[in-house]
Amino acid sequence: MDRRSFLNAAGALAGIATTGSAARAQPLPGAARARAASQAAARPRWALVLGGGTARGFAHIGVIKVLQQEGLMPDLVVGTSAGALIGAFFAAGYSGVQMEEVAMKVKDGDVADLVTGNKRGMVAGDALQAFVNKYLYNTPIERLKLPFAAVAANLTTGEPAIFRTGDAGFAVRASSSVPAVFIPARQGDNEYVDGGLISPVPIRIARDLGADHVVAVSVSGTPQAGHPVGMYELLMQSFDIMASSLTRLELREADVVIKPELGRIAFTDFDSRNLLITLGEQAARRAVPSIRSKLRLG
Repeated sequence: MDRRSFLNAAGALAGIATTGSAARAQPLPGAARARAASQAAARPRWALVLGGGTARGFAHIGVIKVLQQEGLMPDLVVGTSAGALIGAFFAAGYSGVQMEEVAMKVKDGDVADLVTGNKRGMVAGDALQAFVNKYLYNTPIERLKLPFAAVAANLTTGEPAIFRTGDAGFAVRASSSVPAVFIPARQGDNEYVDGGLISPVPIRIARDLGADHVVAVSVSGTPQAGHPVGMYELLMQSFDIMASSLTRLELREADVVIKPELGRIAFTDFDSRNLLITLGEQAARRAVPSIRSKLRLG
């Protein structure tokens, strides 16, 4: 894999990258905001859970676009890896349309700071952390517009690490730090790696945080046919295999599962972002009646 291909792949891990000036988060359109407010008192507390999936995480944006159009606003957002990145932007107040605009302006290296000579990883992770904090205006997690949690794995203990306060950029970095690709994210005496190792779609964690109902979005794909051609492809194929088993177990605990029909779109297929967003929208449209029924929204 050459340098440019790796940068594209590493950018796909983060889900979105951009050039140009930061777009400020805007409130929902008046009608959608009014619907959400009228539902807030009557509906059960529910969480939107966004799973990991590398480049396939673009599909989360399409799901969010539809939920906002329908006035279906969660009380809590929980994400792993690419889902943590998209979830952080959503919790900060970015609309799906705004996230789509950002996602269409990709520049290699905005989120992938390659390093050499480090035996623990090829991407430092500082660029991803800075990218998130730039677009969230350095807002800490506890001050985002929606309650938010990012899920990572503690490298020392093997336990889930749930970030609910503090540096949002670091939380996303920790949740997205694929072992051997990203250098583990370090904070004090602790190091963190990709949350997909232990909870690719963190439904149980959302319930532990108080959610009565969970709408989960799974963007994990089918392991690719054939033989991986390099170390990076081999590593990500292994992740796909592991995540598929864990995801099947986790999805049993969701009230509604939104699973875009991603077919065999590769985890590194950065060029399919338009298609991925569209597939996310289509899957969310199909799920809206179930969401209203489960949440008793009529």
